[in-house]
Amino acid sequence: MSRSFVDRIDSAPPLAGLSVAVLAVSTSAILIRWSAAPSIVAAFYRVLFTTLLLAPVAIWRQPSAFARLSWRDAGGAALAGVALAIHFAAWFESLAWTSVAASVTLVQAQPLFVAFAAPLLLDERVGPRTVAGIALAVAGIAVMSAADLLGAGVLGPNPLYGNALALLGALAMAGYVLAGRSIRQRLPLLPYVIVVYTVAAATLLVILGVQRVPLLAYPPAEWVLFFAMAVGPGVFGHTVLNWALAHLESSVVSVSLLGEPVGSTLLALVLLGEIPGIVTALGGVVVLSGIVLTARARQQGA
Repeated sequence: MSRSFVDRIDSAPPLAGLSVAVLAVSTSAILIRWSAAPSIVAAFYRVLFTTLLLAPVAIWRQPSAFARLSWRDAGGAALAGVALAIHFAAWFESLAWTSVAASVTLVQAQPLFVAFAAPLLLDERVGPRTVAGIALAVAGIAVMSAADLLGAGVLGPNPLYGNALALLGALAMAGYVLAGRSIRQRLPLLPYVIVVYTVAAATLLVILGVQRVPLLAYPPAEWVLFFAMAVGPGVFGHTVLNWALAHLESSVVSVSLLGEPVGSTLLALVLLGEIPGIVTALGGVVVLSGIVLTARARQQGA
């Protein structure tokens, strides 16, 4: 992280920044699969290392911003951090029980929750074209998931359990997006994400303590993967996503994240040898079509 990187984010077009975030988070499932460490450990170090990378930049660039945090905004950011921790804990674990395609697809069912809650909690208007785009993208999600349920794709050891965990991760992700959209309109990016990531790391550490999972004694390759999770999906993924939430409606951000299953499925094909069936491929096309429709609706205010 450098000053030039932060400045480039600040001056980037919102949809371009969101595209970078989606590409970055698409690598997450692959890095998790490569790791042999317990999923909760990988989640903890991903968030911890992301925080350690960003904290010096935040203190250097905006040292007074933390002192100006209101209790309301600090509490909201803390709740977003808890939601992020639940999202990571549930989703990372789901990847041990079901396929990459199913896990990454189901965890992105969050636009349903966001579209329902945004008008109530954020007073955001969701127009008919936006609703159509979300519906189309979610239909693609259903098609991709059907590949696993029908045995047309690569299955994990317990797909139903893994899929349930992924849906729990989706609900938590919706809360995270909604909280971020509300608070980021008032708070600068770096102070907000430092509070969120710190609380998320602390929550994951509590879960680690309850489960009595060892924190250390992992081989060097694992630490490289933990760091890669922080730099890619952490800094360029979730941090840029939080930046976009100050400029784009929550429904647009949430539905754009549906591009992650497509990217992860393609990476799983190349790097893990998980060959998607024709149903999964068709579902991916439908998802991307829904994202394009939603983005165009946003630009046209429909």
